[in-house]
Amino acid sequence: MSAAALRRATKESVSGLPRAFWWLWASTLVNRLGAFVATYTALYLTLERGYSASYAGLVAALHGLGGVVSSLGAGVMADRLGRRPTLLIAQVSTALSVALLGFMEHPAAIAAVACLVGMTSNASRPAVQAMMADIVRPEDRVRAFALNYWAINLGFAISSAAAGLVAEYSYLAGFLGEAALTLLCAVLVFVKLPESRPERDTAARRSDEPETGLGTVLRDGRYMGVVGLSFLISLVFMQGSVGLPVAMGMDGWSPSDYGFVIAVNGVLIVALQIPVTRLIEHRDPQRLLVVSALLAGYGFGLTAFAGSLGVYALTVCVWTLAEIVNSPTQMGLVVRLSPVHGRGRYQGVYTMSWSAAALIAPLMAGYVIDHFGAAWLWGSCAVIGTVAALGYWLLMRALPPASPTAETPSPDSAVPAAAEPSERSEKTGA
Repeated sequence: MSAAALRRATKESVSGLPRAFWWLWASTLVNRLGAFVATYTALYLTLERGYSASYAGLVAALHGLGGVVSSLGAGVMADRLGRRPTLLIAQVSTALSVALLGFMEHPAAIAAVACLVGMTSNASRPAVQAMMADIVRPEDRVRAFALNYWAINLGFAISSAAAGLVAEYSYLAGFLGEAALTLLCAVLVFVKLPESRPERDTAARRSDEPETGLGTVLRDGRYMGVVGLSFLISLVFMQGSVGLPVAMGMDGWSPSDYGFVIAVNGVLIVALQIPVTRLIEHRDPQRLLVVSALLAGYGFGLTAFAGSLGVYALTVCVWTLAEIVNSPTQMGLVVRLSPVHGRGRYQGVYTMSWSAAALIAPLMAGYVIDHFGAAWLWGSCAVIGTVAALGYWLLMRALPPASPTAETPSPDSAVPAAAEPSERSEKTGA
């Protein structure tokens, strides 16, 4: 591709998105530049503190449990209180709890504060995802979610390499650095981001749109099927941050070695997310989700044969391609199935699938590695990926095509109008 063609493709990928989206994008980037705790807690506990893989898995599981607890509440807050206040509360609380975790020494205290960190850090996700759906036109959402995921991994690629070096000298500096950047993210949200929650009084006059509560979400069979499949695929992807560092550490690799390998994930997403999204944006989501699930499962499965940093990096390349395809495609599907005035709750339940995976994945990794060996963990990932692929194929066979013009954000407020009745009935499962 020529330089002119590359510039044109880049311009087309980023054009047409509202200003508020780019401030939200910037806050995501700043937040992920400080992603130390999620990446290095396992190494901190096993190498620095000398705890077992099972204890490291327990702490990571409590981190996930905190996310499970907060996901539903944060989704309700995003709908009732608003996206912006929810983000502010979550980010300030995250900064304080992450800083506190760095000073904990007793095993019980570490576990308790890790649970608090999981609760606060996951509370921002439903608000971010609901706000993005509010301010971006339906036809641009896959691209917007891809760009946001690109920001996540640009920050992750930088922070992984830098934090690996920091961890060689001071884990505490890593905790405090993440706290500082999260506070900066909160300031950015406060200064630059407007509230995007759709006005409730407009919908109240529409008798054909039922009130959306958590019970509505849980009774939506098709949507809960997506949530269940998200849990399975998340269970696999989580092993990159919980199973892989422990397995590499037990094989004699250093934190900087793991930092190099996992940075490949971020670098590839930064390099490929935008061009790959341009290729898949208007393709069949069923096929994309099936293929991504298989790549994820068997990408991690190949880790059983890794004996050098080069092979580890190669396996990361395989499951990274799965991430690049799965993330924007699945997020587009989630928004497509969510009613406009229930997006916070729907996104909260969706976020809960990742939080539940964050609870189960470390327990699974610690138990399997300690009792059977890492090879069994990677084989299990291949099986789970295959099951998820079959589930996506079955779930989406009867899904009608999306209508990209069913809702259009207001040019002044960037708040979408209510969905048409036919689309809304699909979203609520009616």
